[in-house]
Amino acid sequence: MTAMTDPRPEPGRVSRLLTRLFMTRARVARAETPAPGFRLITLESPAFREASWRPGQKVQIAMGSAFVARTYSPIEWDAVAGRTRLLVCCHGGGPGSAWARQVTPGDECDVFGPRASLDPGRVQGRCVLLGDETSLGLAYAISRHFAADAPHCLLEVAALAEARAVSRRLGLEAVELFERCGDDGQLDAIARRLPVLAGADRGYILTGRAPSIQRLRRTLAAQGVPGARIMAKAYWAPGKRGLD
Repeated sequence: MTAMTDPRPEPGRVSRLLTRLFMTRARVARAETPAPGFRLITLESPAFREASWRPGQKVQIAMGSAFVARTYSPIEWDAVAGRTRLLVCCHGGGPGSAWARQVTPGDECDVFGPRASLDPGRVQGRCVLLGDETSLGLAYAISRHFAADAPHCLLEVAALAEARAVSRRLGLEAVELFERCGDDGQLDAIARRLPVLAGADRGYILTGRAPSIQRLRRTLAAQGVPGARIMAKAYWAPGKRGLD
């Protein structure tokens, strides 16, 4: 898949067949570190020129095998140049984080997608995005694609300085960051901000950590927000790997 410093087992025959049939070979054009714990990765492939992409859609990158892949939401897609960019939050020691930390320009990878995952275009009303550091890329994609309706973001993060640096790098403005603490007090702080942003013309997108999504969905329901105005997608959950 990519030229890595750690050896990887050769994929089996079935894996190679699936990769050849369903995946696109892409090359890493650029790999940057906008802040510790984050990687901004540009992939390029002639096949990307033929792809149709919208914010919220996902791609899957094979981690040495078609049967082991990690899912990412591109932050932008340049069909003319045949390029896409990913903002990867490297938390944990799984294969996705290892790949993002070590990948360098010239490495190759196998990509499946883009395909449907979350459709911000279906949000009813002006968007409020509730999430965490893994939601920064989606915030950028929505802001860039729907410039007139950029989301107001309330995000819980593990490291304020790093998340601020990434927000500045992406040019995000309406972003409020809440440092994560052991008792999840940051979710209480986010909940206190919601009535200030409430309105009949508001729609909500919840992404990031699964337990936080569940809690904030209950909070929104208790504040009278109709379920039809809430859209959710968990990007990760403690103790689980490879959420699609």
